Amino acid sequence: MEKIIILDFGSQTTQLIGRRLRELNEYCEILPYNKFPENTDDIKGVILSGSPYSVYDPTAFKTDLSRIRGIFPVLGICYGAQFMAYSDGGKVEAAGSREYGRAFLTEIDSSDELLKGISAGSQIWMSHGDSITQMPEKFRKIASTSDVEMAAYRVENEKTWGVQFHPEVFHTSDGMILLENFLDICQCRKEWSPTSFIESKVKELREQLGKDKVVLGISGGVDSSVAAVLLNKAIGKNLTCIFVDNGLLRKDEFENVLKDYEHLGLNVIGVDAKDYFYNALKDVKEPERKRKIIGSAFIDVFNQEAHKVKDVKWLAQGTIYPDVIESLSITGTVIKSHHNVGGLPEKMDLKLCEPLRLLFKDEVRRVGSQLGMMSHLLKRHPFPGPGLAVRILGDITPEKVRILQEADDIFISGLREWNLYDKVWQAGVILLPVQSVGVMGDERTYENAVALRAVTSTDAMTADWAQLPYDFLAKVSNEIINKVKGVNRVVYDISSKPPATIEWE
Repeated sequence: MEKIIILDFGSQTTQLIGRRLRELNEYCEILPYNKFPENTDDIKGVILSGSPYSVYDPTAFKTDLSRIRGIFPVLGICYGAQFMAYSDGGKVEAAGSREYGRAFLTEIDSSDELLKGISAGSQIWMSHGDSITQMPEKFRKIASTSDVEMAAYRVENEKTWGVQFHPEVFHTSDGMILLENFLDICQCRKEWSPTSFIESKVKELREQLGKDKVVLGISGGVDSSVAAVLLNKAIGKNLTCIFVDNGLLRKDEFENVLKDYEHLGLNVIGVDAKDYFYNALKDVKEPERKRKIIGSAFIDVFNQEAHKVKDVKWLAQGTIYPDVIESLSITGTVIKSHHNVGGLPEKMDLKLCEPLRLLFKDEVRRVGSQLGMMSHLLKRHPFPGPGLAVRILGDITPEKVRILQEADDIFISGLREWNLYDKVWQAGVILLPVQSVGVMGDERTYENAVALRAVTSTDAMTADWAQLPYDFLAKVSNEIINKVKGVNRVVYDISSKPPATIEWE
């Protein structure tokens, strides 16, 4: 399959470049800046991302572009543009002040292939502390702003361009035009779509798996459900799905999810393992340790059930692209452990199959829709792999789980009743390790506080707190306090990501 390679130099918007290309129906892959593929047969072009570093910083990410420039069309974005200019002998210097935010193209060479259809006055988005102040030989300026003379350039006798702004972000008004122009320069066919993905992936899965037996751990979430339906289409009865109740699911979720999977025609085994998980988590408070215990306990339970399936050879997972990228950054810094990333424990003795590994969340939903899945499954909010364990701050007990399940059910049901559920990316309740004084009737209470969390997002890499109506929040707060024994205070989390994360642990 033809592709664009995006080399990631550490920019927080690198994933957004990939999403934009996929929106233009072109397949792309994001790779670390120094991991250009050996096999280049299907590569149509290369994009160099931005970076938090300056090119003259001794710790900056740098790579040899000799296998890329002059061979493939290249587009450098921000740091990528500066890196190419700097590498060829140009000057990159710190700007008098950091150039961040809206700017406008004041001068533009509209005859250039990359800028076709873009006019002077077009809004762009800057985010850099350095600027190219002197172009190398053969680098020709093709656009400027009032503050940045070399806002964009082209290299003569090469299909190589650089822009010191970010075409991938929403605030660059003609960014999609620029990116589509680059795809045209690369002579891309732009045939990536949910339908083409399903056709190629089903064929690939049949070749990969043959007549082997496969087990898949499902959670009721979008990713594992779409993976299950896709695998079922490819190998049918050779797929066995295992749904483990770890005691950390939402209220009545175990029963409801099993009913949904019956409608999908999937072969599903349900396992009640609540007590096993509660015992493993007893008195554990540290978040990362809780994640690891839950992951280990899941493997124990899943492994036991999986090997009841005769001659099983493969484990399938619903891993998606943001899981892979966020789990281990190019700097090697782990943000948090993902439950579905990182391979298999040796004792399982199974091969790994990840059919959705290169899809973004919105693409997973589009694929599921194309497969004919029910809307309520596809629109379901993301739910953390460790479940309510990362929404109970501190140690886990069955009573704390009960309190949180009841409060969470009121909040989520309320979002649906008020037609707010589909306007929110993710929502849930957090049980805080805090007790506060309250009054119920004529009696003093000293009970738990819970926080409501609701965010808007497109891919979970960034998120903003959802501005839910005050009258809705008031109703939910009153209902939780009146109906959930053990709660006498409700607060609303108005933190965005970054600097906060969506989950509290």
